[in-house]
Amino acid sequence: MCGIVGYIGKRDVAPLLLEGLQRLEYRGYDSAGIVITSPKSAGLRMVKAKGRVRDLEAKVPARFKGTTGIAHTRWATHGAPSDVNAHPHLSADNKVAVVHNGIIDNASELRKKLEADGVEFLSETDTEVLTHLIARSQAETLEEKVRQALRLVEGTYGIAVMHADFPDRIVVARNGSPVVLGIGEKEMFVASDVAALVAHTRQIVTLDDGEMATLKADDFRTYTTEGTRTTAEPTTVEWEAESYDMGGHDTYMHKEIHEQADAVDRVLRGRIDDRFSTVHLGGLNLDAREARQIRRVKILGCGTSYHAGMIGAQMIEELARIPADAEPASEFRYRNAVVDPDTLYVAVSQSGETYDVLAAVQELKRKGARVLGIVNVVGSAIAREADGGMYVHAGPEVCVVSTKCFTNTTVAFALLALHLGRTRDLSVRDGKRIIEGLRKLPEQISEILKQEEEIKKLAEQFADARSMLFIGRVRGYPVAREASLKLKEVSYIHAEAYPASELKHGPLALIEPALPTVAIVPDDDLLEKNRAAMEEIKARSGKILAVAHQEQEKADHTVVVPKNEDELDPILMGIPLQLLAYHTALALGRDIDKPRNLAKSVTVE
Repeated sequence: MCGIVGYIGKRDVAPLLLEGLQRLEYRGYDSAGIVITSPKSAGLRMVKAKGRVRDLEAKVPARFKGTTGIAHTRWATHGAPSDVNAHPHLSADNKVAVVHNGIIDNASELRKKLEADGVEFLSETDTEVLTHLIARSQAETLEEKVRQALRLVEGTYGIAVMHADFPDRIVVARNGSPVVLGIGEKEMFVASDVAALVAHTRQIVTLDDGEMATLKADDFRTYTTEGTRTTAEPTTVEWEAESYDMGGHDTYMHKEIHEQADAVDRVLRGRIDDRFSTVHLGGLNLDAREARQIRRVKILGCGTSYHAGMIGAQMIEELARIPADAEPASEFRYRNAVVDPDTLYVAVSQSGETYDVLAAVQELKRKGARVLGIVNVVGSAIAREADGGMYVHAGPEVCVVSTKCFTNTTVAFALLALHLGRTRDLSVRDGKRIIEGLRKLPEQISEILKQEEEIKKLAEQFADARSMLFIGRVRGYPVAREASLKLKEVSYIHAEAYPASELKHGPLALIEPALPTVAIVPDDDLLEKNRAAMEEIKARSGKILAVAHQEQEKADHTVVVPKNEDELDPILMGIPLQLLAYHTALALGRDIDKPRNLAKSVTVE
């Protein structure tokens, strides 16, 4: 993995592909490459480079002309970052070029067989195996060559293939890794993400798993890997190219943190029903009778989405009085969990393509479970696989580190909890109370963001810390988990999150002046318990930053956030800690939008 872009038409292809790669840089990568051809040229021409897209662009010759091409930004899975391991990969006869996202699980076995047949490999990648398989096929068409090769591979893939003998087409295929077609006027595009397409077309077709497509300049057709034609109707993308610009901010992360008030307003818009003190969530495809039959809710996500699910589970238990819990999808799908027909499963993913979450959804569907999806990307794989769900309407999130999608996902869970609660035993009065709290969120978020300069000064004090501890109880614990992750991701400072109640069961051994603690201290029924935990830390000379609704005497510093309803307070309490992570990373000179070793959309295991 990580980013694919391709074009076929009449325009000079290299500038288009390089622009597309630049729009995919946010996904995280370590190398990049491009291959081009045209009906009038002889063969394929390729350039690859370790490093950034700008390093690739610097290597592209002045006379590098063509009208068809594919390009790739690579996030290393097989083989270290290098020019040789970068995509595209060419066959030995220089006729076949392949770019690939995903992992071929049986690559080692196939590689040995090919080497036994005399094939010499140049790279350490699994993708080169697929390139040679296509090149060695005796089929007469490129489509059949690709189809024969795919029958031999096991694993996940999103691929784009060019062949020197078929310069009028690009063949693409998908299994577990996104492939999106862009439909233009006498030109066609392909990408792994609509971000690479929206500057040129908003008409897209998203391939399903097991589906292939042939792109020509004036036409496209879709079909299964078995050759059966499929019907694909283009849809219109709601996001525009300007959505992916920085908008005057120095980084996308900073921009997206500051977009949260507007983003929350979007997720609420049109969904609140004041008459019955509830919300309209028609996309759930879940009527009141079915909602009342739910006996448990299981939420599945990875990373930040898992933490949002932890907050969501608490809100569902509190408001709907349904037992609920969250679990990493990557663990759930391998532990042979008991699938209960009375359990509602909720899959959470910003991209809607997270492989571990998608695989869990597919396994649940196979076992007859009802699955809802909470995603940001319209038409994504999880949105299509689920029985129903909600879009969080955060808008494009370009920074690898998620901020506004996390916040909007927690608000979406509040809406789901309110909906389930009002179909059961939540009173009109409590429904109205939660709605009033939801409506306050955008203004309260703006109020928090006005404290940025103060938070920046605090971050500069913590930038030399080698490790930090984050603590919270019940509602505060998932906030601590997410804040700890944010700091790790973007600043590379080691951080741990613990329930504050667990301090005396081991973590107190770590407390010393050199280990700062961030305490999440909401003004709820556990306020005094949280203050007692801070007392324990201060007694051992620990330094404390509190995020609270009022100044905390035992803390060295307090960031005061506005009070909302107890159930909704976690949505707000994480926002100043996003700024803390951002400004700590800034003070350390980190690559904030593209943290090392990370990718935005994790479509491999």
